[in-house]
Amino acid sequence: MNIKNIIEEKLSEVILNVYQLKDINLEVQENKTEYEGDFTIVTFPLVKQLKKNPESIGIELGESLTAQTDLFESFNVVKGFLNVKVKNQFFVNQFRSVAEGFSKIDKKDATVMVEYSSPNTNKPLHLGHIRNNLLGFSVAQILKEAGYDVIKSQIINDRGIHICKSMLAWEKFGNGETPETTHIKGDKFVGNYYVEFDKNYKKEISDLVERGIGEDEAKKEAPLMKEAQKMLLDWENGDEKVRNLWKEMNSWVYKGFNETYKRLGVDFDQVQYESNTYILGKDLIQEGLEKGILYQKEDGSVWCDLTDEGLDQKLLLRSDGTSVYMTQDLGTAVERFKDNNIQKLIYTVGNEQDYHFQVLFKILKKLGYSWADQLFHLSYGMVELPEGKMKSREGTVVDADDLMQEMYETAKFKAQELGKLEHLSDEDKEASYETVGLGALKYFMLKVDPKKKMLFNPADSVDFNGNTGPFIQYTYARIQSLLTKANYEYKEAAEVNLNQFEKELIMLLANYKAVVERAAEALSPALVANYVYDLVKSYNSFYQNQSTPIVKLEEGDLKQTRLNLSDLTAQTIKKSLRLLGIGTVNRM
Repeated sequence: MNIKNIIEEKLSEVILNVYQLKDINLEVQENKTEYEGDFTIVTFPLVKQLKKNPESIGIELGESLTAQTDLFESFNVVKGFLNVKVKNQFFVNQFRSVAEGFSKIDKKDATVMVEYSSPNTNKPLHLGHIRNNLLGFSVAQILKEAGYDVIKSQIINDRGIHICKSMLAWEKFGNGETPETTHIKGDKFVGNYYVEFDKNYKKEISDLVERGIGEDEAKKEAPLMKEAQKMLLDWENGDEKVRNLWKEMNSWVYKGFNETYKRLGVDFDQVQYESNTYILGKDLIQEGLEKGILYQKEDGSVWCDLTDEGLDQKLLLRSDGTSVYMTQDLGTAVERFKDNNIQKLIYTVGNEQDYHFQVLFKILKKLGYSWADQLFHLSYGMVELPEGKMKSREGTVVDADDLMQEMYETAKFKAQELGKLEHLSDEDKEASYETVGLGALKYFMLKVDPKKKMLFNPADSVDFNGNTGPFIQYTYARIQSLLTKANYEYKEAAEVNLNQFEKELIMLLANYKAVVERAAEALSPALVANYVYDLVKSYNSFYQNQSTPIVKLEEGDLKQTRLNLSDLTAQTIKKSLRLLGIGTVNRM
């Protein structure tokens, strides 16, 4: 429980004792005025009930709080606002309590599965995948820190017409080349052939249109599309040649994906493949038909009527008996709950799929799965660069690897321009450019509420000032430098009289676990990002407002207290950044 919560609890007790009023929650704010006191209590909600003026209520409450609790040493009332000064010993005790419980995690008896990434094997990961991966991974980290057991999962879309397009283009135009012979990363290599298919497909459409065929008809009749559709049929029928090509090209892509994931710093506990799951769900459809939950049309197709839920009728099985994405997702969800003892399943997917997940959850509920209430779509807004949107089939995506390399290069340029890191060895410099560059990318992506669409500007994100990753990493490095210069070792210090900057810092440090709980509940890394930024700002105010620099203080309780505060701040910064998937450097 943080300091503010403790004050609110004491306040409720006093209001009950003095006025016999229950469930009264007065607002408690940190005092940012020139009036003496650490916190301000807003008394106006009591005016109507007590039929007293706010000044007299403030005085009564202030006298009762100081008399009935050992928390406050003084108070003053200004225009109905009650300012209270908390005893110094309380802040000292709070700091000791936070330091002692820093590494303790209160375990919850629940397991959560977080799905993220879920790429297609016909193209490399791009900017949109970066936001998806960073968001899903960070949410998993936050849930772990909040005490949940977490399973990180992804389902790879490794089959379908889009995969066959890349395969067919390689067969026709590849001349036997491979990622090894061309020295091109596997996922990019395959992605190039997806673009090649589209280029040739468009030419065929154009040729057919010139011959007087309508555009819609030309799209269907283009030879390349017909060949791709035949290849998909051959795949589904288990054709050995097609299956072998599919396995080989996918293996190139997986190798490429793994390199990207490693550099991005994300991983998975479970991986599923659509080629194994696409037929899942057909048994569920049959079961739903038998129970009268689903219905069949004359053409043999199977549907779910959700009009009573304010939605439409949803196709679940085509007339030829083939499944759709929804069928697969139904089966996959059931399989996950059957194979894992999970209490919640979170899908990290962009907001263009909001309707899909609404339908998925409602159908599972109709089919009688009680855990359908524990499914959650972590919907996030699209991310764009200043240049605008991306189109993968036209080859205009912002490639994830290219963007990470650009972040590294930008961090290197900025660091050299500002003269930072010059004292490091070449090896340490390279590691620092990587940590700072990718930290900038991750922080910029995660400090924004997931629901919001965002514009990402690489140059703005690598700034050593302001609400950025490098600014936070720099403060951490500066604290490490201070602790090294002071030959710091943790020692218990006797009580010293704390100033306002030290109190504010202690309050923020005490708030860490509450922030993690809120972030876990809201599934929002932005809460952690903004918390650590506030913590860094508070530490910098504390550091800069010392009449004597910490390292120049005489050895004693005051110096030890300030070093202990600095050390716990650094540990909290590091832990907060780790929840965002961001590393730290000891020197910058």
